[in-house]
Amino acid sequence: MGRLHRSPSASQSCFAAGFGCNSGPLRTIPRSQMAFTSGCNHPRFTLPWRTLLPYLVALHLLQLGSAQQRVVAPSLRVTANVGQDVVLRCQLSPCKDVRNSDIRWIQQRSSGIVHHYQYGVDLEQMEEYKGRTELLRDGLSDGNLDLRITAVTSSDSGSYICGVENADAYAEAVVNLEVSDPFSTIILYWTVALAVIITLLVGSFVIIAFLHRKKAAQSTELSESFHPHPPPKSL
Repeated sequence: MGRLHRSPSASQSCFAAGFGCNSGPLRTIPRSQMAFTSGCNHPRFTLPWRTLLPYLVALHLLQLGSAQQRVVAPSLRVTANVGQDVVLRCQLSPCKDVRNSDIRWIQQRSSGIVHHYQYGVDLEQMEEYKGRTELLRDGLSDGNLDLRITAVTSSDSGSYICGVENADAYAEAVVNLEVSDPFSTIILYWTVALAVIITLLVGSFVIIAFLHRKKAAQSTELSESFHPHPPPKSL
């Protein structure tokens, strides 16, 4: 006995063909707004790729911007007195382990190497900074590039470039240091005061000498007025 096959209804046929089965005229749904999954009669609606492209480009640019590294330094000048220890601070942003990077602190006015750290080793530096600088390694894993200078002198005043280079890129920032000498300031004040005192003493001596000579001249004229010269003898 043969098996009966039920033909699909009109609504099912219309839906499978991608048409709207309403009492009104038939309407075709654009393919850009409708797609079929293989083996299933249910449609899946998708957005056109042209609509998503601007969002994908913006997301890519945002990721590139966030990945770009830079060095952040304090905007205020670092101050210290002669003989003190000072720490010049810098930090890599975004935070990243810099223990396997090339880190340089450079004196800006002379372009000399104040401290050079490369892949865990301290390298050559300027003669006047030998034994006086230390890169604080405890903070390298957090992206800190802090440098300690001990027993600063007046000649240490100036701007310093903090630069870091790794496989990704190179970045740098500038830190300003001002070293003042309170003893030299006191000596300067005393020098000025002594110069003023000496000037007053010299001026007073000149005035006194001038008055003394003037008084002596007046006394001579007065004595001559009371003792006139005798008349000359006649022959």
